[in-house]
Amino acid sequence: MFFHTDKHQVKKLGNYRLMELIYQTKASWDQARQTEQAVYEGKVNSELYYRTKLQEKKYMYLYEKARRRGAHGQLNQSVISQ
Repeated sequence: MFFHTDKHQVKKLGNYRLMELIYQTKASWDQARQTEQAVYEGKVNSELYYRTKLQEKKYMYLYEKARRRGAHGQLNQSVISQ
């Protein structure tokens, strides 16, 4: 029955979804930073600056939420090989 779901499985699924969202947000933030740096020579638009800050704040919020939940992600292979 649906009402007798395992709480551990539900938490595990929630943590997995949270980590996936964190990875997506981090990629979006990195892209926004790269765009801001590329446009930096031609004077950064304030809207571009605020979009980058928004992506940073989203990432930091999700990161803190994951820490409070005790969620663990995957290791980045590029970090290991260096």
